[in-house]
Amino acid sequence: MVTTQTVHYSRQSLDNLSPDILSKIRMIVSNYKYEEGVLIDLASFIVERNKTQKQKKVISPKKTKELSINQIKKKIYEHFEVEDTDSLKKSGLFQLSVSGMENLNLSKKETWEKLYRKFIGILPGEENETSYGCINGINIFKYNRPWQIFDLDPNKATTEDIKSAYRKLSKIYHPDIPETGDKQIFERLTSFYKSLTQTFNF
Repeated sequence: MVTTQTVHYSRQSLDNLSPDILSKIRMIVSNYKYEEGVLIDLASFIVERNKTQKQKKVISPKKTKELSINQIKKKIYEHFEVEDTDSLKKSGLFQLSVSGMENLNLSKKETWEKLYRKFIGILPGEENETSYGCINGINIFKYNRPWQIFDLDPNKATTEDIKSAYRKLSKIYHPDIPETGDKQIFERLTSFYKSLTQTFNF
């Protein structure tokens, strides 16, 4: 049996330990005659190491900076090769491109964001979204990107690939599927499917 020796633990070791841990250590010392100082130092080391490991694991996600309305406008102007909003409105190409879009109020940022999504690409901060209506990182209600949503390569995919991808998603989102079925999502996916298959049949 190990005999009790002089206690030599530091004040810092005591500060690291809760009263519950100290109570258990003293119970072990009383029952098994282990050196209290050694157990306190050991327990303090373990507690401190666990704190360090937790701190390493907590990594704050890097927040993507949103584009300002002026930055968004600049991208739209460049796309349609115009200088400002007035010349954009007069552009025949712009008028033709947005002929099917409704509620285009160019005094609102959300309208410019809508134009950016349609003609430029994915807005910073909206990549790899996981909220409602997001499939393969794309919000299907904000973006018209069927190839990415169906996870297909437009240069290699066949009509059978499109059908297969559509069926796979239908097994999840068809309104008759319990728990995961969703009418709005399914209707949006169906419109994507039709647009792709009509392109192939054209």
